[in-house]
Amino acid sequence: MTKIALTGATGNMGTETLFSLMTLDFVEKVKILVLNTPKDKAIARRFKKLYRDRLEVQIGDLAVLKDCEKVVADCDYVLNLAAVIPPKSDKYPSRAKACNVDGVSNLIAAIERLLPQPKFIHISTVAVYGNRNHKHPWGRVGDPLLPSVYDCYASFKVEGERRVLESNVKTWAVLRQTAMLHKNMLTDNMKDGLMFHTCYNTPLEWVTARDSGRLMANIIAKDTKGETHGFWYRVFNIGGGAPNRCTGFDTFDQGFRIIGGNGEKFLNPSWNSVRNFHGLWFADSHLLEEMFHFQKETTIDYWQEILVRHPYYKVAKILPAKLIKRLAIQRLLADKNAPRKWIKGGERGKVKAYFGSEYNIQCLPEKWEHYPLLCKGRLADGDVDYEALRDFAKIEENGFLLSHGYDESKADGELGLADFQEAAAFRGGKCLSCADEAPLYRTALWECHHGHRFEAKPYTVLKAGHWCPCCTKINTWDFDMQAKHNPFYAQVWYDSHALRENTYYYFDEEYRAKFEIKEE
Repeated sequence: MTKIALTGATGNMGTETLFSLMTLDFVEKVKILVLNTPKDKAIARRFKKLYRDRLEVQIGDLAVLKDCEKVVADCDYVLNLAAVIPPKSDKYPSRAKACNVDGVSNLIAAIERLLPQPKFIHISTVAVYGNRNHKHPWGRVGDPLLPSVYDCYASFKVEGERRVLESNVKTWAVLRQTAMLHKNMLTDNMKDGLMFHTCYNTPLEWVTARDSGRLMANIIAKDTKGETHGFWYRVFNIGGGAPNRCTGFDTFDQGFRIIGGNGEKFLNPSWNSVRNFHGLWFADSHLLEEMFHFQKETTIDYWQEILVRHPYYKVAKILPAKLIKRLAIQRLLADKNAPRKWIKGGERGKVKAYFGSEYNIQCLPEKWEHYPLLCKGRLADGDVDYEALRDFAKIEENGFLLSHGYDESKADGELGLADFQEAAAFRGGKCLSCADEAPLYRTALWECHHGHRFEAKPYTVLKAGHWCPCCTKINTWDFDMQAKHNPFYAQVWYDSHALRENTYYYFDEEYRAKFEIKEE
């Protein structure tokens, strides 16, 4: 019989994971760690009524080591789904760090002390890749990790997964979750200006929370049968596959259609940012699907379910679109997390990060017929075949895959110092030494362009996309400068940034967005 520790069980993916795990007869017990809040405890009580002795509820916090030690004790698997995500991570950065970084470290420490150790699955996020557009809409594990400016959540998640990769946990896997469709998504997005961060032309590959929960249960089910060859000791992207690949505008459009409108009726072209979001189509999301067969639902399925779950949306079809736009959406433009609020408030750091310049904002068209919507085949510099862009079979033909700086045709066991040196040079640095035996997963010594020396496993650098931790300090972003000496970064950074940008972005002591212009 199997015992599983699950964090984040009261969240959207966590809830669906718990439901799926409990369908497995061999799962004797699931232990969940729940925050001491009325909301979380109420959810836990409902779970307890459903599953009784098969569920053990522990009130505690990932930021407390003893709580982590208690929840992982006597377990065969630890599934870390806990996260503080936007907009909460923007409003409460210390809380986000406590969960997304310190909590991960505590789980690692708790697991490392056990004998035998449970197997560890850590959920990361697509946000670690940062901004993408039509120039490189497709991505894969091993691509550079370039968290969007002021996205502390993404920075925390980069650090959290790095700690897993560099840990002494014996059996691990890191899964980067894509944009997730869940039952609370619409109501959540009606509380904050976060929806206006989404670029209309951002490539997005969605997955439903239910499919994600199904994936987690299928991993456990197969692993107990010894059928997970090639899964452990790797990083993967969780995606929903071809039917779920669209753009930011497509997503708004599909959502508004269930209330009888569309994206153009309910949104304005100038409301949303034009860069500095996160999202891409995964060139490798099929890997997990081939192993665990979890992709069952599409975005169309999701919106239809939302309509059934919330029948009052049908009533909106009889209301004037202008009224809904003003009362439900336009009011959010005044939220302090909305780009239009930054513009009016003179928050120059965020304006520069999300728009490039104030001049770019002035150039945004006021009418949709003048806006270069990618999903309609229009770009500022000419028309494009959107369907060809989304065609998985044409990824290499279109030159969308980024270089990782070494011969990727080699098997993992064939990689050695010469390959690591080649990859380091492509990142503007050096690999100074590595182990003679099984070098991919043993600590090596590296040096970046700035002369920082750091230790990291070659897997962390070559296969997972990490680089110098000194150059990617939490809550600072100077990729403009780094890209000038790091071809690995430059090949995608300059898709949405000018070569002459020399901006260093950071938060001050009061957590206000600041920036400086640096020259080399």
